[in-house]
Amino acid sequence: MTAAGSDPALYVSTVILLYVDLPDTPLSASLQDHAQARRLQDRGISLALVESAFLLASLRRLARPSDAPPLPPIRSLAYFLPVIEELLAQPMPENYLEYLRLKLRNLADRKLASADVQKNTFSHER
Repeated sequence: MTAAGSDPALYVSTVILLYVDLPDTPLSASLQDHAQARRLQDRGISLALVESAFLLASLRRLARPSDAPPLPPIRSLAYFLPVIEELLAQPMPENYLEYLRLKLRNLADRKLASADVQKNTFSHER
């Protein structure tokens, strides 16, 4: 994804699509989420940086120890703002976004497979 473009509506819709596609986020974005996406565009935050922050924060949540208490669902795009600021202060290597995409996909697939096994196990025990 390229730097923040000149089309604010496209930028906002891309940020929102990336956001709602993440694990533990709402199925649809709120008006506040749309406003936050516009503020990110106004600041000139690249879509690549936004996506990197989304993926990094999601990976941190998913990689928690299995015995840790469950985290509540993410309710707002604002949840990711500290990670965006972190990446602005300390940029990631050039090809790290691809790594994050692959890592999240693999981790989410494993968690989903594990949940399916548990669901199947419970349903067979009844």
